[in-house]
Order: sequence, then C-alpha cells, then structure tokens
Amino acid sequence: MADAAITLGVGNISEEKCRLMACAERAFHGAMKVARAGARVSEIGHEIEREVRRSGFSVIRELGGHGIGRTIHEQPSIPNYRDANARDILTERLVITVEPIIATGSRRVFLGADGSTVQTSDGGVSVHYEHTLVITNDQPILLTAA
Repeated sequence: MADAAITLGVGNISEEKCRLMACAERAFHGAMKVARAGARVSEIGHEIEREVRRSGFSVIRELGGHGIGRTIHEQPSIPNYRDANARDILTERLVITVEPIIATGSRRVFLGADGSTVQTSDGGVSVHYEHTLVITNDQPILLTAA
C-alpha cells in the first residue's frame, strides 16, 4: 500500500492560495528532516505546525498522517501539530504517511452533507500535501514522489 495526495491550483489562483500550497509542501519537507528512527511522532507534528504558523495559516488538527502497511490506515497516528499525547517512537522500516492539511482561516472542520467531504467551519481554503515514506536511521525514503 501507498498513499499520496497533493493540492494543485487550476487556472488563475490568488497569491494567498499559492502561498498556502507552498507552505504545505515546505511543512512536509521540514517534517521529513525529523522523521528518523528514534524520534517521537510528535516531532513531525511540531515541525509541520511551526512552518504553518510562521506562514500565518492554520493546521487542521482532526486530520493527519498515519502508519500504512497491509491496510491503508494503521498505527501510529501522525499528528500535524505538537501533540504531547503522541508518544509513539518511529522505528526503522516503519512505513508512514506525512500529510500536512492546512487552511487559510479556522482550523475547525465538519463533515459536509454528503458525509465524506470535509469543510472548514469558516469556509476558508484548505490544502493537502501527502506522501508515503519509510523510516530509517538517516533520511527517510520517499516512496510516492518522483
């Protein structure tokens, strides 16, 4: 199994939306710098949240990365913020997704009328940047990006 998703702009998009998409990608790459065997999953979230806040955006806390293997969503959960309760330790050869999901306004979300669409509570724009990687003692191996 593998899991990946990125938000792309179509047509003419605003400067703010361009900055939001770039921020999600930067947050992902920052998280990769700490995604090593022996690190806590909360360190990934800390790196993501730091970049997102520095850029003036919000982290959607209800959504995040996860372990992946024989099924698409496995343990551990990988928060996109520094969650003191996220104490799992990354181990060598663990396969996870890191997926900053961020917004221009409120970090609060709700399910849409169709039961599967997630929307921000204030109608703000959100983006998603996700890839699957293998944890090593050094730089993680990125599986889903060219």
